[in-house]
Amino acid sequence: MKRVAGAKLLLLLLWMTRCGHVGSGGPSGHTSVIEVTNGGPWGDWAWPEMCPDGFFASGFSTKVEPQQGIPGDDTALNGIRLHCARGNAERNTHVVESQSGRWGVWSEPLWCPRGGYLVAFSLRVEAPVTPGDNTAANNLRFRCSDGAELEGPGLAWGEFGDWSDSCPKGVCGLQTKIEPPRGLRDDTALNDVRLFCCSS
Repeated sequence: MKRVAGAKLLLLLLWMTRCGHVGSGGPSGHTSVIEVTNGGPWGDWAWPEMCPDGFFASGFSTKVEPQQGIPGDDTALNGIRLHCARGNAERNTHVVESQSGRWGVWSEPLWCPRGGYLVAFSLRVEAPVTPGDNTAANNLRFRCSDGAELEGPGLAWGEFGDWSDSCPKGVCGLQTKIEPPRGLRDDTALNDVRLFCCSS
């Protein structure tokens, strides 16, 4: 299992290098990837985005489409932004966002208290329903370095899964899995996310 995880990380790093996403926050800027096991099954992994060197993700915001009612098509969670900071004095100076869905509005950032940083996450996902209106990811919550938990203003369908592993030195990047718009068929938008752990 460890060999498979290592191979996945190596392939991801090679992809990042080829696609020009390795820069100040590239392989030297993170040491591992944390994931959850309950992500939605639809869509493809987009590009990764990293905090600048020396910055840690201290807060986050979400893009959520409100409940559409009948006969609307619900997509719930559409996007995640990490708010990178270097101490309290430089909060909100750099925001990173992988691909997001087209629906919804961005929330105000939620910050770890007392200059803390994000270290782990849990995703709220609605299991596939057939027939029915699938939404996949609905919300997420983060654990901060001091143990505080922050929950986004998402929707209530589905269940929160297990917590991811923790980043020893904090989160410094993300990559989202997004289903593109499907026209008149059922849309789900954001299905899953993985986070990158900082190395220093």
